[in-house]
Amino acid sequence: MTAIGIDLGGTKIETQVFDDDWAKVARQRCETPATYDALVHAVTSQIGWGIAQAGADVPVGIGAAGLVTPDTGIALTANLAATGHPFPADIEKAAGRAITYVNDCRALALSEAVFGQGKDHKTVMALILGTGVGGGISVDKSLLQGATHTGGEFGHTSAPAHLVARYDLPIHTCGCGREGCIETYIAGPGLSGLAKHLTGQSVCPPQIAAQRKNAMAPVWQAWCDLTADLLHTLTLTVDPDLIVLGGGLSQIDGLIEDLTAAAQAAQLSGFRTPRLCLAQGGDTSGARGAAFAAWQAVRHD
Repeated sequence: MTAIGIDLGGTKIETQVFDDDWAKVARQRCETPATYDALVHAVTSQIGWGIAQAGADVPVGIGAAGLVTPDTGIALTANLAATGHPFPADIEKAAGRAITYVNDCRALALSEAVFGQGKDHKTVMALILGTGVGGGISVDKSLLQGATHTGGEFGHTSAPAHLVARYDLPIHTCGCGREGCIETYIAGPGLSGLAKHLTGQSVCPPQIAAQRKNAMAPVWQAWCDLTADLLHTLTLTVDPDLIVLGGGLSQIDGLIEDLTAAAQAAQLSGFRTPRLCLAQGGDTSGARGAAFAAWQAVRHD
């Protein structure tokens, strides 16, 4: 066996074991506990199960939402009972072994760069559009990570002033503590917020998607414009070969076509935009990306 990947989410923990060809050979799920001690125990138990399935002491990677401060090792996450705790270190202590801990969006980016849509490209960017907004960048099949470990938190860039003014949008306080983050407009709750502001209706993203060509057309146009402006900023900064979209909103029918048109309209005149595509790894991407990051870490030691 090659490696073990754990996709740690707010509602479930999924462990996947990969063979030498990176095929998934075993998987197990459990519910995500609501208390910190139980969470550490659950993850540790999943590691033990994975090692037993692998039949060897293989690398273990964990992909989870949120950040870990590089100086203190303290976790900051909205959907896990780990904020304020040295979560990765406590897992290693309880499991009696080293782990590789990566942000879940970065894990998806790496998985798509190595095994998915970006496997034939040098610079691959992932943008996750779900209950939050984040992503990651892979160059030459390795994650691009700097000194602050905040790279990839694309949702916390500022919303474009011209579009905020055009649609007369309110300024929201983000969960990160800042005001006016783009995530507050284009994540799932933000899309519903746009609908409430522009139409007065309280509707969920699937309802907006279903009516995007009629009653919700103004809402959908505003969302595409705002999201395309973020894509424009990312393109000007990184200039990736392609941008892979993931998350619940990426599954809206026709999204790639609509966003491609909006992104081209936002781009500098005479220049094309990176190709947009959907992540192809499905529910394997997060765990496989975390496993590959762990395998890389061991190789580079």
